[in-house]
Amino acid sequence: VYLLFQGLRQISRRTISTASRRQFENRVPEKQKLFQEDNGIPVHLKGGVMDALLYRVTMGLTVFGKANTKIFMLWYDVQRAN
Repeated sequence: VYLLFQGLRQISRRTISTASRRQFENRVPEKQKLFQEDNGIPVHLKGGVMDALLYRVTMGLTVFGKANTKIFMLWYDVQRAN
């Protein structure tokens, strides 16, 4: 049992030490310049095509859900009146 825990300790040390060696490029200053630029575009659309797509899908689902709720409420009121 002791050897099992010793082996797990070595594996966990190895994964932690190798994970810290990876170097990522810091792109925060680029993103800050992009989002702080005053070009008349709303901040929720400055991220590009994916932000625009996400915005449109979210708005479409919101409008669809609201319309569906109104239709259901109207249908329920008609059923209740009969």
